[in-house]
Amino acid sequence: YGESVAVDGLDLVVAPGRFFGLLGPNGSGKTTTLQMLATLLRPSGGHARVAGFDTVRDPIEVRRRIGFVFQESALDRTLTVAENLRFAGMLHGLSASETRRRWTSLLDLFDMGDRRDTPVAALSGGQRRALDIIRGVLHEPAVLLLDEPTIGLDLPIRRRIWRFIETLRVRNAMSVVLTTHYLEEADPCDQVAFIRRGKLVSTGAPADLVAALGQRIVEFETDRAEAVVAAVGDALGTPPVRDGRTLLYRVATDDSAALAALQDRVGAAATATRVRRPNLGDVFLWVHAGEAAT
Repeated sequence: YGESVAVDGLDLVVAPGRFFGLLGPNGSGKTTTLQMLATLLRPSGGHARVAGFDTVRDPIEVRRRIGFVFQESALDRTLTVAENLRFAGMLHGLSASETRRRWTSLLDLFDMGDRRDTPVAALSGGQRRALDIIRGVLHEPAVLLLDEPTIGLDLPIRRRIWRFIETLRVRNAMSVVLTTHYLEEADPCDQVAFIRRGKLVSTGAPADLVAALGQRIVEFETDRAEAVVAAVGDALGTPPVRDGRTLLYRVATDDSAALAALQDRVGAAATATRVRRPNLGDVFLWVHAGEAAT
């Protein structure tokens, strides 16, 4: 984008039928990457193949094989549910009868079978998001691109959407590429890649990346960060990352006595101390701080 490089030498491979998470802070290049894969943006260098087709030389073939759920809803709010899905079916060359057959089962999964004649503007936010996803998979794509698909939705709707996508993925051997800031949604991924400023920082199975952080995360909630850092010294071997008022340390040991002694050293410099298992959100924090969790 002008002199701004959004994606810089990114090299990724997603095997057929796999669930892949593309993760990173805002502005790291996730959406730009998906838009290039979907042929909506022409890359200024390099190349990409989706379902075996080059995104620049064969954009029509790529579009025939992908579904894309955007961050913002792409539904026509003046049309009904059925009209939106009928239009999507026509774009992909489905007959009217086949489109109806497919949308009937898909709408039933979300208890929206009685909503097919309802204008999209009258649907709830969760129902509109479900309809976005239904439209994205109506033609049974080989690859589904999901850009923040559940942003702003409450937990029950998010869980229902993910059960639905997993059912489709297994049934159709569909590849799924996900961007999300709900890091727990990426836990089931076969592989995730963390990017920062358009560059690949760390990639691997979620469990492996979490394990690479260490045995425990120690959190010190404090308004006296310098005092906590001085008290900890080099006892933990790695510098902390900061998340608001909280300092987080990676700990290689789960020795409870050693951790208790560490808490005693910090003492009143911390208003609260927590010791817990690391998770994918912690990997994100270290990536955001500019350190690879490898």
